[in-house]
Parts: sequence; structure tokens; C-alpha cells
Amino acid sequence: MNTPAKLVLAAAALAALATPILAQQRPGGGERLPKECRAEIVKLCGTDRSQMRTCLAEKASQLSEGCRSELRARMEQRRQQGAGGGAGAEAEGAKAPPPQTLSYGKDSLQGIDLWVPDGAKQAPLVLFVHGGGWKRGSKNNATGRAMPAHMLEQGYAFASIDYRLVPKNTVEEQAADVAAALAHLLKRADALGIDRARVVLTGHSAGAHLVALVGTDERYLKKAGLSFADIDGVMPNDGAAYDVATQFTMAGPRMKETYEQAFGTDPARQKSLSPMRQAGAPNAPAFLLLHVQRADAVDQSQRLAEALKAGGTAVEIAGFPGDGLRGHMEINRKLGQPDYPATPVMDAWLRKVLG
Repeated sequence: MNTPAKLVLAAAALAALATPILAQQRPGGGERLPKECRAEIVKLCGTDRSQMRTCLAEKASQLSEGCRSELRARMEQRRQQGAGGGAGAEAEGAKAPPPQTLSYGKDSLQGIDLWVPDGAKQAPLVLFVHGGGWKRGSKNNATGRAMPAHMLEQGYAFASIDYRLVPKNTVEEQAADVAAALAHLLKRADALGIDRARVVLTGHSAGAHLVALVGTDERYLKKAGLSFADIDGVMPNDGAAYDVATQFTMAGPRMKETYEQAFGTDPARQKSLSPMRQAGAPNAPAFLLLHVQRADAVDQSQRLAEALKAGGTAVEIAGFPGDGLRGHMEINRKLGQPDYPATPVMDAWLRKVLG
């Protein structure tokens, strides 16, 4: 099938999904689309649901990358729910029990969902940071459904956090939120069943950038009363803004507004928010950089790996099949599924880093 035909099918599928998503409650329950995405759809297609499917089938490409990502994630969830107990459901593996939810600050977005293995007293902690272009996203739909259960099966505690979003807050404050969430968990490690001496940070997309920044610029951890000694490793997943100035040149006009909103136009600030520019020693002890075959993710992951190695940091880099936005979403959605090729790579690295 040629590429235009694929795009038409994708748009039609998104259109079929968009109308119920705009309702007050999603069919079967669950989280609604972020309000920014709902506003985009209304601006593009209006509120007449009888016309919305046709409109989105024709104009879905005009939505922001983040909004299209949110729609595709829900489309995949719907497909998997329709599969019942079929092959797609089997591939995801076991389902995690509901998490406990904690607050690490006064803002409503400073929240943590935490899963800990039953009876654990000192479970290693894997803390996940969601993507969304620094301006959207949620811990509630941050990662594939397989990941929490997979972490529990490996004996790890798994935390998924929210953080404050731009433009109301800054990327600097977001990195501070990552460090503050970690500090909140580690201060309560004994009561929560977490081993505060074995910790890995991970994140996808914008979350990959944030964990890489916290893992290379110790100021964020120090502000939260921590240091690189409190982290064993960092696993950024298909991020790209590791060198912000270069990302501006590679991203193309559609993403320019997103990057300008997050990082501004001041070269000094862009440099300070670039993990690659902060990767001289010291850093967190170990990194695993995951990516699919997006040109910017490949380039920036390789360049960050080189900068980390030059700083004396242990770093591994692993690429997997997947192109464009589809591949970018797939590595986040499928990581933790036993038959997804990145899962055993992640597992082996976590065993090596966490013991």
C-alpha cells in the first residue's frame, strides 16, 4: 500500500475515534483527551459531530503532533479492547493492579502513581516521566499498559509522575519536578517498600529529555536534596531535544512552535537545557539510550552518547524498527511487552544497573 493510502486510512480511523472522545465520558470509562487537544479538534472541525468524522478524515494532518499522538494511542487502546483475549491482549502480558497515588507538591499536576510488588520491603525503583511536547500528557496514559505489570514481574517498584506544563510553567520547573518527585519517594522509601539505593529514571519523548537533563545537570537533584549518588541509571526513550539548538534545525516548521514555547530563543538558555551540553562529568553513572528510526532521534541519541562517553559515563545505545510518529508512539506503547524487541534489551540493562 502506498504512503498516501496509509495516511487516508489513519485519518479515517482517527475520525471514527474522535467523536466519542469529545463526549463528556469516554466509552468504557477512562481519561478524556487533554483539553488542549480537544480545543484543537473543535477549532479545526467545530462541534457538529455529524460533520466531524468527514472533517478529521480530511484534515487530521493539520492537528499538532501531540494531539495526533493522543488520538492514535486511544485508537490502539480501542483496537486492543476489541481484540478481547486475542493475540494483541496476550502480547501485553499481565495487567497491573491499581496504583497508589501520592502528591509531591501543592500543584494538582504534582502527582505520582506508584506500583510496588506485593510484600516488597526494598524493591528497586524505576521512575517514568511522560512525554507530550512539554505542554501536555498525563501519568494516567503515559506509557503502554504492559509496563507497570512488567516492572512488577521483574521485582521493581514502578512510578509514573505528572509534572507542571508549559506555558504556565517552564522546562526548568519540569526538571525540578522530576527531582522533587524522586525525593518524595526516597524520603518515604521504607514505608513504601522501596530500596532508595537502587534507582533508575526513564521517560519517553519530552520525558526522555527531562530525565536526560536531570541525569546530566546535578543542580535539579541538589535543589531537591539529592545528588547523582542517588541515581543508578537513566533510560531516555526516543527523545530528541538532547541538543536544543540542533533540534530546532532538524524538527521542521510544524514543531518549531512547540520548541520555541518550551525552550525560547535565547541561545544561553537553550544550551543550559540541552543534556548533550551538560554531559561533561559528573553525570548519573549509567545511561541506556533507546530510539526508533526517526532521523532526529537517531542523530541526537548518538551525539548524546558520544558526549556522555567523553564525560566518562557508561552509556549504551540501542535502535529499533519504527519510523516517524508511528514508531515514536510504538516504542512507548509496546515497551514491556515480552515480544517487543526493546523489552529484553531494557531488562538486561536494568538487571546490570540495579543488581
